[in-house]
Amino acid sequence: MGCQFKQGGGLHARLRIGAVLLAAGEGRRMGGVSKPLIRLQGVQLISRHLVALSGAGVDEVVVVTGHARAAVEAQVQGFPVTLAHNAAHSEGQEGSVRVGLDALSGSFEAILIVLADQPMIGASDLTELIGAFKKRPAGHVLVPVVAGQRGNPIVLDEVAHAQILTSGTNLACRHLIERQPELVHVHDTANTRFITDLDTVEDVRALAARTGWRLELPETEGIA
Repeated sequence: MGCQFKQGGGLHARLRIGAVLLAAGEGRRMGGVSKPLIRLQGVQLISRHLVALSGAGVDEVVVVTGHARAAVEAQVQGFPVTLAHNAAHSEGQEGSVRVGLDALSGSFEAILIVLADQPMIGASDLTELIGAFKKRPAGHVLVPVVAGQRGNPIVLDEVAHAQILTSGTNLACRHLIERQPELVHVHDTANTRFITDLDTVEDVRALAARTGWRLELPETEGIA
């Protein structure tokens, strides 16, 4: 699919903020591990994200499940979130984004798309993105970029939200910035948390070695 967005929309002084937390992936490069359930210092990544979203003042969160649905849903039972299951999660992240956006209630001036496998993201990082989104001069999508590398989470406005649901827009298009820069506001930042994720067991080991923090895979001993 293409990366087309229609022009329009505007900046609001006070924003109602929603978030879609993607927790549906199969963790194929990690041997089928449910990455949202990886524990950092004894706390599952998905729980850390929900605490961060609350701390950043997000009004509503949709958690999209797929792989290991029951285990992920059990982990978020104590949080005031909406659960949305993507039965076709094996087909890729784009479908999970659509499921999550469709499950949000009402309208939002800003929507964060958050990946559950980013272990370093905290409330201050989300606040940084929201602040940059408010100040952007133009664009429907805010993308953090660190030393030329695209990061996550990203932030959408109402126009992007509507276009994704109605026109087959591919939010995850890696070439969106290059092909349609007028639609994207690039948030240049030195914050490497936006480009830190866990795709493989080696990524987990490397982060543990770099930070000295305890990381544990579900049903495994700690990795150091």
